[in-house]
Amino acid sequence: MNIENNPLKDHQLIDSSIGELARGSIGLTVIALGLCGFVYSAAATGLGQVLFPNQANGSMIIENDRVLGSSLVAQPFVQTQYFHPRPSASKYDPMAMAGSNMARTNPELNKIVDERLNHIAAQEQVEKSRIPADLVTASGSGIDPEISVQSAMIQVKRIANARHLSEPIVMKLVQEYTIQPSFGLLGKARVNVLELNLALDRIGK
Repeated sequence: MNIENNPLKDHQLIDSSIGELARGSIGLTVIALGLCGFVYSAAATGLGQVLFPNQANGSMIIENDRVLGSSLVAQPFVQTQYFHPRPSASKYDPMAMAGSNMARTNPELNKIVDERLNHIAAQEQVEKSRIPADLVTASGSGIDPEISVQSAMIQVKRIANARHLSEPIVMKLVQEYTIQPSFGLLGKARVNVLELNLALDRIGK
C-alpha cells in the first residue's frame, strides 16, 4: 500500500519548527538581556559602591559640603598663586576629551610648543632647557590631572612669592603630595594639581 506525502502535514511540521525556534530565540534574548543588561550591571554598580565608593562616584573632592572637583579631572588654573596643569587641547572639558592629534613634525605644533616654552620661561624665570615636556605638551585625554614633580618644582618660586611663603614650605608640600610610581616601577613620580592647590589654600592665600 502506497502512502502519499501529505503537503498540509509537512507545512504544519515546518510551522511548528519555526515557532519553536522563535520561542527559543526570544527566550534566550530575554534571559541574556536580563542577566547582562540588568543583573550584571546592578551587581557591578552595587559592588563598586560597597568596595570603592569614592572611585565609583567620580573621585569627587568635597570640602564643607561643596564639590570642588574631581581628582581625575584637570582644572584650568592660571592664577599666579597656583600650580598650573598641563595644557589641554580640549580646554579641560571632560565632555570633549581629546588630544591635539598633531604629529611631532607638524609646524603648527612646533609653533605652539615654542610659544609655551617662551611663556613659561618668562613666567617662572627659568631657562627653556629646564622646562619639562609635560608643561608644554597636551595629554592625550586633555584632562590629565597630574604633572611631573619637576614641573611642580619649577613653579615653586613663583607660588612662594605670590603667597608670601618660603620656598622650602612650598617644596615640602610638593614632596608630601608626590605620588610615587605604581608598584615602584610603573610610571613616574607625579603630583595631582588640584589636590596640591587645595593644600596650598589651607596653609595660606
